Amino acid sequence: MIEVQEIRLDPDARRTWRGDDEVVLSRKEFDLVHCLMVHAGDIVSRDDLMREVWHTTFWTSSKTIDVHLGWVRRKLGDDSRHPHLITTVRGQGLRFETQDHRVPG
Repeated sequence: MIEVQEIRLDPDARRTWRGDDEVVLSRKEFDLVHCLMVHAGDIVSRDDLMREVWHTTFWTSSKTIDVHLGWVRRKLGDDSRHPHLITTVRGQGLRFETQDHRVPG
């Protein structure tokens, strides 16, 4: 079981929860979240994501990652304008944050 913030992921059963609620992810969505959570706190480059999640080194557009990321954020309750789970590090890649850095208010 992998746990980061309020997200739990069981790689063997391929199941995901936010708190006590199970979140149903497609195969690629699960693979994307799994890859990011395994490397939580570290930036994962788009090249690495294409290699590890889509098993390819050839890609012409990052739209594939962006579309799947949008679906994942929506399902996990991560606001794309102010994400607290998965952040985009411009020009470098994506990072699954180990802590929620939002200011309460």
